[in-house]
Amino acid sequence: MSDTPKFEVIDRRKMKAEEEKEGAHQPPKEPAQAVPAAPSSASGEPSPGPRLVVNETRHEETKHAAPAATAGPGAAAEPGLLDGMPPPPTAAETREQKVAYDASAQRLEDLVRAQNPGVGPQPPVGFEHLVQQFYVTAMLQMGAGAQEGQRPRVDIMGARATIDLLGVLAEKTRGNLTPTEDRMLQTVLFEARMAFMELTSMMSAPAVPPVPPAKK
Repeated sequence: MSDTPKFEVIDRRKMKAEEEKEGAHQPPKEPAQAVPAAPSSASGEPSPGPRLVVNETRHEETKHAAPAATAGPGAAAEPGLLDGMPPPPTAAETREQKVAYDASAQRLEDLVRAQNPGVGPQPPVGFEHLVQQFYVTAMLQMGAGAQEGQRPRVDIMGARATIDLLGVLAEKTRGNLTPTEDRMLQTVLFEARMAFMELTSMMSAPAVPPVPPAKK
């Protein structure tokens, strides 16, 4: 049995299309009358709004998309990795979503700058920010950044997972990075692994008994 964690991605495109379709066919409600909502089982159509996702239902919905989704590299090695995944978005959907996302991010930045005029425009996020985020997270999980006089809080298993993610990033981006990016990633990964080994050596070292006072 594989230890790979299972997760499910809900296809919001389908949910949005169903809600718009149902809203178009529903007659306008009279303000003076209160019509009780009919159960979804009576009409056979899902009601708009949040819905409970049932594993069996999602399995039937994604069954037809499984051959196309698992045709990529690595599907033979891990056939269950894409279970529950919706079909990938089309190129047009990706472009449309990217434009909408950029517009939403710009509105947020304009709002922040309106409330704080001294704040300049935010620099674009690059690969170095991703590597730095992993490195800082790993060091904090190993107790770095604790204030003087306070006992460091160590999450050694979380640090191991974060460092392993850096290793996965280095493996999956091999040959696709600039020399500067590759040097930064390899240096950060080396330093994080060294700190992890030093910390685990300290944790596994036997306790040294105190030296008894010398007899007079």
